[in-house]
Amino acid sequence: MKDLYLDNFYKLDLYGKSSKKPYNRGKSFGYQVLGFGSGVSSAGFSPTQLGIFAFGEQNGGPINISNLVNSSGVISSDVTGVGTARSKNSGAGYGGDKGIFGFGDASGDDTGESGITNLVNNLGVVASDTAAVASAHRTRDGATFGGDKAIFAFGNSGGSATNNKNLVNNLGVVAEDSSGAGTARQKVGATAFGDDVAIFAFGGGSLNTRNLVNNAGAVAADATGAGSGRFGLCGFRFGSTGEAIFGYGRNGSAYLSMSNKVNNVGVVATDSASVAVARTGLGGCRFGGDKGIFAYGNDGFYSSHSNLVNSSGTVASDVDVAGTDRVSTAALGYSI
Repeated sequence: MKDLYLDNFYKLDLYGKSSKKPYNRGKSFGYQVLGFGSGVSSAGFSPTQLGIFAFGEQNGGPINISNLVNSSGVISSDVTGVGTARSKNSGAGYGGDKGIFGFGDASGDDTGESGITNLVNNLGVVASDTAAVASAHRTRDGATFGGDKAIFAFGNSGGSATNNKNLVNNLGVVAEDSSGAGTARQKVGATAFGDDVAIFAFGGGSLNTRNLVNNAGAVAADATGAGSGRFGLCGFRFGSTGEAIFGYGRNGSAYLSMSNKVNNVGVVATDSASVAVARTGLGGCRFGGDKGIFAYGNDGFYSSHSNLVNSSGTVASDVDVAGTDRVSTAALGYSI
């Protein structure tokens, strides 16, 4: 069946064109072939090779440790962080080879929402706190768009779900709040896909709603997605043709072990059963240019499980990894 939401999103110039070249692709983004399969995006950036997990919750309290992921998907032992300890944070890549962690709960009891951010350089070093210009949020997510910029959106602020967004430029500077589109909700998943666009999906009360983000950082209105409604999942890109994957999550009291691929024009596929342990509150990121990894989370206990995702989007069985077992962590890819 034809997806009228995507047809309109790509066919019409809904948001206008980006004012900065080379991202001024206007109506054609998502269909341009340049970059797909080449290992280099049309924006001129190579896929990230390394990853990092940071922050989270362990034994009921927030932590600020980080764990690097090498180009083979091996997670290193703990590195003590320099930022404020917090959980329910989010992360995204920017600048082509760097990343940013932001927001979260610094109290461990869902009352200590934060707007601070921590930049990650292309060696995987997490910087000290940057004071917030954005409203304090927790349980939101972030993704790269436009090749070298990032967006954080949705989440919980002041005890209520929001659809606010904060754009991050290619120097890692976070903009003030702006109103987003779509249903206000928290515990969403987000990922880049295609060549320079992104998607937020699921979240809230076990929704399967999706919202596309164009290459200027504009968030589209709600569309019904495919796959089981859920919250507490995560996603990342894989392969060399602009695909992405969402995995795991929770529906009501049920932990889930499933994934949904996203093709290079933002169509979310139906559920794929996983061989891995069901869990929620995990992190995930790209590594090795065309692969990815899910790790940590809550499977009824604090988890140290990881699952590699190959260049075809197949999720491997569980492997215990180094690092403190934890939940409500975030991850991002860095280094080209």
